[in-house]
Amino acid sequence: MIIRQFLASTQHASAGYRADAASALARAFLYGNLPPEAAWEAKTALLALLDDPAPLVRRALAEACAASTRAPRPLVVALAGDQTEVACLVLARSPVLTDADLVDAAAMGCETVRGTIAARHHLSHAVAGALAEIGGPDTLVALARNPTARITTGRMLRMVERHGGAAPLREALLERADLPIEVRHAVGQRLAADLARFVTGRGWLSAERGARMTREAGERGVLDLCAGAGPAALARVVRHLRGSGQLNAGLILRAVLSGQMAFAETAFADLTGLDHARIAALMRDPRGIADLHRRAGLAEALLPAVTAALSAWREAQDGTTGLRGPGLSRRMIERAITACEDMPFSEMQGVMALLARYEAEAARDEARNVARAIADEALAREAARRAAQDEDRAWRAAQAQAMGALPEAAPVAEPAAEPFALDAVLDALPDAILASFREEQERLHEAALEQARDRAAEAIAAALAPEALKLAA
Repeated sequence: MIIRQFLASTQHASAGYRADAASALARAFLYGNLPPEAAWEAKTALLALLDDPAPLVRRALAEACAASTRAPRPLVVALAGDQTEVACLVLARSPVLTDADLVDAAAMGCETVRGTIAARHHLSHAVAGALAEIGGPDTLVALARNPTARITTGRMLRMVERHGGAAPLREALLERADLPIEVRHAVGQRLAADLARFVTGRGWLSAERGARMTREAGERGVLDLCAGAGPAALARVVRHLRGSGQLNAGLILRAVLSGQMAFAETAFADLTGLDHARIAALMRDPRGIADLHRRAGLAEALLPAVTAALSAWREAQDGTTGLRGPGLSRRMIERAITACEDMPFSEMQGVMALLARYEAEAARDEARNVARAIADEALAREAARRAAQDEDRAWRAAQAQAMGALPEAAPVAEPAAEPFALDAVLDALPDAILASFREEQERLHEAALEQARDRAAEAIAAALAPEALKLAA
C-alpha cells in the first residue's frame, strides 16, 4: 500500500518534490516505529528510489540515512557507490559500512572519496593501511591529521616513503602526539634528502658532498631523537635502521663518541644477538671490545677508535677523569684520533677523515654553546641595568612629587629604547678573552700613533726641504 501510494504521488512530480518525499519516507522508516509490514514496504520503496534519475533524490536519502544504525545495509552500500557528492555523505560517518566496504570504496573512488574516508572517526588499522598504500598526498594529509585514526608505524613509514616530499604531509605527521621516533627520523631524512637534491641541483655542492652531509645529518638526528628514549623505543629504532640499511659502523662510532651508550648497546645487541647484560659487560672489558666488534661485523679499521673511545668513557664513569658535558665528546674524539695515528696509511686515511669531521663538529657545537651562554648573560645584564634605571627614575619622580615639585601626579614618560650596549657583551666575556681583546686594542692604538708620528715627520721634512737647499747653496 505504501509503495503504491508513494509511487502514485511522485510519478509526475518534480525532482525537488520527490527528494522531499524520499527524505520524509526515510525518516519515517528509521524513526517512526512502523509495524513490520509497513516497515517492509517502506524499505522496499527506499530501495526502489535508488533508480531515481535525479541525484537530488539520492542525496536526500544519503542525508537521512548517513548517521543511522538502522539504515538498510543494501541502501547504504549502494549510496556509497553513487556519485561522489552522494557517496561522501555516507562514507564520512555511516556506522553501517564495514572495513571491507570502506576499503573497496577507497580503491574504486577518487581522491575526494579517499579523503572523506581518511577523516572518519576511529578509522581502523585495515582501512588506514589501505589508504596509506593508495592515497594521494591530500588523502594522506587528512589521514595524518585524524587523531582517532589507528595507523601503524609501518604504514606511517610507507606514507613518508610514498609522499614524504610534500611539506603538508610532513607537518601533519609531526603534529601527531603518537608519532614514533623512527617515523620522526624518517621525516627528517626525507627533508634532508630533498634539501640535498636542491643544493646539488643548484650546483652549490657536489653530489658526493651532499650525500655525505645528508647521511651525517641523519645520524646526528637519530641520536638526538633517541636521547632519553626507553629500551623498547631504542629497539624499534635500531630495527628500523637496520632494515633500511642505515645501521652502520659510522653511526655506532658516533654514538660511542657522543656518550650515548644505551643506543650503542642496543645496536650491538641487535647485530650480535647477545643480551644487553652481556653487551654491557663486554663494553666495560677492554679485552671484550674486540670480540664484540668482530661479532657485530663492523669494519676492522674502526676498532682502535672504538676501543679508545670506550676507554675514555670508562675512565669518566669511574671518576678517573673529569669528562662531562660537551668536553666528554671532545676528549673521546681526541683519544680516538691518537689511537689511530699508528695505523697504516691505507687504513688510517678514511678513519682519520671521519674523526676529523667529528672533531670539527664537536668544536662547533661547543663554540655555539659558549657563544649562546655569553649572549644570554649579556642580555640578562642589560635587562638588569635597564630595570635598575627604570626603578631609579620612578623613585626620583616619586620624591619630586612628595616634595611638591609636581603639582599633580603625572605619568612618568617611558624612556626611549636604548641601543644594545656593547659593554654588556664585553663584560660577559671570560677574563682571558677580554684581556686578549684589550691587548689587541692597545696594540692597534700604538700602531696608529706610530703611523701618525711617521706621517708628521714626513710632512716636516717635506716642508724644510726647500730651506735646506737654500742653505746648501
